[in-house]
Amino acid sequence: MARPRATDYEDKRGSILSEAAKLFAASGYDRTSMNEIAQALGVSKALFYHYYPSKDALLYAIIRDHLVHLVETTEAANDSACPAEARLASVIDAIFVCYRGADAEHKVQVNHLSQLPEVQQDELKALERRLVTCLSGVVRAVRPDIPRASLLPVTMSLFGILNWKYMWFRDGKAMSEAEYSALVTRMALAAIEAA
Repeated sequence: MARPRATDYEDKRGSILSEAAKLFAASGYDRTSMNEIAQALGVSKALFYHYYPSKDALLYAIIRDHLVHLVETTEAANDSACPAEARLASVIDAIFVCYRGADAEHKVQVNHLSQLPEVQQDELKALERRLVTCLSGVVRAVRPDIPRASLLPVTMSLFGILNWKYMWFRDGKAMSEAEYSALVTRMALAAIEAA
């Protein structure tokens, strides 16, 4: 008979992913051992391995959870019943909300996805493509006549702004996150128009 899951299984799993992401982001995936992660969490290696049997499984779970949350939140924010400019603002806000507090997970995705087995990379890259498809669809909704050759460059340039925010932005220093999101939306609208 299978052992039942503890009631706090998901909370512990989330704590493991969060702590591992911080360590991978700070020290690198290759230089962080499972033992170091278990020590940082204050749990035994046996308990730790109950959740994740290998470092690859842990890396995959960190990136997959981050991307699934990002894709689901972004797609939910993309309400086709709303005017296109409002959709763009909503999607940008949703991405920023997902990135709030997820700097380590985002850094791990950017720097270490390529270290996973190819089949897992393919699955995660499919999630990334869903995100690009969502945003490019909103860009096209804002400007239906955007030249086909400009659609991907505009979309990926916008992702460049969104994805690297974690490197420098600190909420409330020069502006609030809401103010910055509004600024990025205005910049995106200008870029879409200029394309």
